[in-house]
Amino acid sequence: MKKTFIISYDLKNATDEDYETLYEFFKSYGTWAHITESTWAVVTKERAKEVRDAIAEIVPKGSRIFVVKSGSIAAWRNVICRNEWLKKNL
Repeated sequence: MKKTFIISYDLKNATDEDYETLYEFFKSYGTWAHITESTWAVVTKERAKEVRDAIAEIVPKGSRIFVVKSGSIAAWRNVICRNEWLKKNL
């Protein structure tokens, strides 16, 4: 069963290339949203630990990664992505 995960991160000593690699990783899930500068959502059959471990492989050492399964109640303001995506996938 697919679920939506919210991913937040702080990259340590990152280059533009590190960010591009991470963004391409998120987009590889097919169903994704860039919510705020350092927050994305992806829809996947994977578990949170699997998503976290995959991100850890491609970001600089010491970077912070937070992955949480989305719940059913949410509120937002001035997000980067479309409101419709969030309403449908959260």
